[in-house]
Amino acid sequence: MKITRTRLDIGLPKPLSFLHSTDNHLTYVDDRDNDRKRDLAAKRHRAFEGDSNRCTVFLDEMIAYAKEHCDLFLHTGDLLDFVSYRNIEVGKEKLAQVDYFMAVGNHEFSLYVGEAFEDEAYKRQSYDRVQAAFKNDLTFASRLIGGLNLVAIDNGYYLFSEEQLALFKTEVARGYPIILMLHNPIYTPDLYQEMMVSRKKECAYVCDCPPELMSDYSEHRIKQQRADEPTREFVRYLKAQPLVKALLTGHLHFNYEDVLFGSTPQIVTGAGYAGDARLIDVV
Repeated sequence: MKITRTRLDIGLPKPLSFLHSTDNHLTYVDDRDNDRKRDLAAKRHRAFEGDSNRCTVFLDEMIAYAKEHCDLFLHTGDLLDFVSYRNIEVGKEKLAQVDYFMAVGNHEFSLYVGEAFEDEAYKRQSYDRVQAAFKNDLTFASRLIGGLNLVAIDNGYYLFSEEQLALFKTEVARGYPIILMLHNPIYTPDLYQEMMVSRKKECAYVCDCPPELMSDYSEHRIKQQRADEPTREFVRYLKAQPLVKALLTGHLHFNYEDVLFGSTPQIVTGAGYAGDARLIDVV
């Protein structure tokens, strides 16, 4: 496990410590799944772990560290790489070992990775099964700890809904400082440059990317990542909220820190399957 340490100075009455993990991409299957799912698991296991079992080893190390040293284990999605009986069971069993709070990613609802365009209708095919395994609501949840409001929102398909915005406004009205937990980072100019220029990716994989900056995207990526009006409205509202002290995100599989608005950082933590985790000291 490789720990990156980040300090957030927001004026809490008592310091808090969190371990942030994301993108573990567990690939478990068993004989309850069909041949197609088992073939998928073998392919995805090789992609993330080769001949090792490092995804589980690193996750176990993170959970043990959080239990001993931290107030809470935070996760921002893609704990699972795809939906399977054993994957869901292992995810539940692992997180049951530690006090945790989570946001969901896109892979938690993926039946067969890359098989179809993923939208809300696609998600509904597996949502109830996945939700039943985890203790907080996966669409929108909040947790108050030590005078800090942790808010976890599902933006795994690069979108926010009107309902999520209404719930978020309710959380802001409570008056506590907020750390917002998302799977997908929100567009910033520097992060876009990091993805498209420095790393030469096919797209930036960020939420609320300006349409004019998506002209080189493939048709599939434009459809996948194009913001709708509720998403744009959510981001506009978010950027006007001084109570939001930081965003914790994942999805990109590397460590990165940027400023989203004002002095509010957007923190991307690297891939759990590669052993990356972030220790966050909030004071």
